[in-house]
Amino acid sequence: MRISVVIPTQRRTAGLETAARSILAQTGAPFADLELVIVDNDKTPSAQPMAAALAAEAPFPVVYVHEPEPGVANARNAALEQARGEFIAFLDDDEEAPAGWLAALLAAQARFDADVVFGPVRGRAPAEVTRHRDYLETFFSRQGPAEAGLIDHYYGCGDSLLRRAALPDPKRPFSAVRNHIGGEDDLLFGQMKANGARFAWAPEAWVWEDPVPARLSLGYTIRRAFAYGQGPSAACAAADPPDRLGLAFWMGQGLVQAGVFGLLAGLKWLIRAPDFAFTLDRAARGLGKTLWWGPFKIEFYGRSAA
Repeated sequence: MRISVVIPTQRRTAGLETAARSILAQTGAPFADLELVIVDNDKTPSAQPMAAALAAEAPFPVVYVHEPEPGVANARNAALEQARGEFIAFLDDDEEAPAGWLAALLAAQARFDADVVFGPVRGRAPAEVTRHRDYLETFFSRQGPAEAGLIDHYYGCGDSLLRRAALPDPKRPFSAVRNHIGGEDDLLFGQMKANGARFAWAPEAWVWEDPVPARLSLGYTIRRAFAYGQGPSAACAAADPPDRLGLAFWMGQGLVQAGVFGLLAGLKWLIRAPDFAFTLDRAARGLGKTLWWGPFKIEFYGRSAA
């Protein structure tokens, strides 16, 4: 098996079906070399009937994996333990891939001999969402260069293709310390970058992202922005040995960012400026860089499986 497409899921059968069926509809992909791995991170195997229905009609093997222990890293690791592919493509259960998605990822990998390939994500909110719509769709999007090529930074795991041989651990590369707060992919890709991995960008390999309604609010996105801001500071603290100079830099930068954009966000809120949410987001990310340790960690994953 050359390619494994992995979809982690937890109690989102509608989103899972959309994501999985978009894999069944891929064009230009070598179906003879492909398998779909669905990893169910629910305590009970709630996605199993959907996986079985998809397996009955798919032109390639569909592998169902039940990982009852909650946590995003646990789910990804469980999938990789069962996946047989030389390359691992990740698609989230709130994403939908156009027909040429997988072929575009594979083409970029071959062209640039990349260890990881990333593609754009286009956030898509329902028509009834009007308040802060531009901000919300931007928040759930991923933008990058207009042209394909090698890049010196990394993105998240959703919409990516990994070469298994480049992983520090081919079966369990994701750190369990990030199970409930996320960022397990940042830790992995940061380690791979330190080891000399090659990252590439494929603008043609884009996907839609359809956030669940509960996430389409400032209450969710600002908390998530705060958590994203914690990333660089936490990574410096987790380094071996700890990068104290880098940690001081990010915390200092975050303090300034939180103060400047926090004040600006307050002024924009008073005058009802249309870009208020964007400014508040930047303030939250700055605050996250400063308040990154234990008591300030926010859990986003695994709760509903308990």
